[in-house]
Amino acid sequence: MNIYVETNFALELVFEQEQSESCEQILQLCESNRAQLIIPAYSLAEPHEKLNRQATSRRNLQKLLNDELRQLSRTTSYANRIRSIQDIASLMVQSNEEEWQRFVQYRAQFLRIGNIIALNIDILREAASYENTYDLKSQDAIVYASVIRHLKHDQPQQACFLNRNSKDFDNPDIIEELNGFNCRMIFRFDDGYSFIQSQSS
Repeated sequence: MNIYVETNFALELVFEQEQSESCEQILQLCESNRAQLIIPAYSLAEPHEKLNRQATSRRNLQKLLNDELRQLSRTTSYANRIRSIQDIASLMVQSNEEEWQRFVQYRAQFLRIGNIIALNIDILREAASYENTYDLKSQDAIVYASVIRHLKHDQPQQACFLNRNSKDFDNPDIIEELNGFNCRMIFRFDDGYSFIQSQSS
């Protein structure tokens, strides 16, 4: 079975969000060759932007906090209460480093076990068309065009596209087009893991 994933799959793992355990189990199935993980190259580049943007935001917030804490620390009655807030400021820096390390770790795993859909001029042309046809944002259109291009070439007997972006992709025409290539759209990683398990057994 082909399992198509996009940026949110990587971010679920990097940020250890509520469905990350299912993502881990999906990776284990792919490690054991019970399924094939397929990722648009764009979806391995896009997390860089998210991580960098978030790190910048946290550093700015930390600076503001530290500035305010320096002022408050001059008030004797606040001195003890400030320590717990300083821990929060430190956590922001630490979380940036830990999330980046997790991204590096998972990226290496994706590159080892996954099939990466290269971004080329044909995909970019098709993405521009999908922006109009399905009213997709440019990033989503690139991911979708990548998946469709691979489905057309690979013609799998069974596939699923795991995607948490139901706001843009929950479109009957998109779902119908994917179904035409034996590919089911699934909007929760938990549901995706259950589906993959049911089919592989």
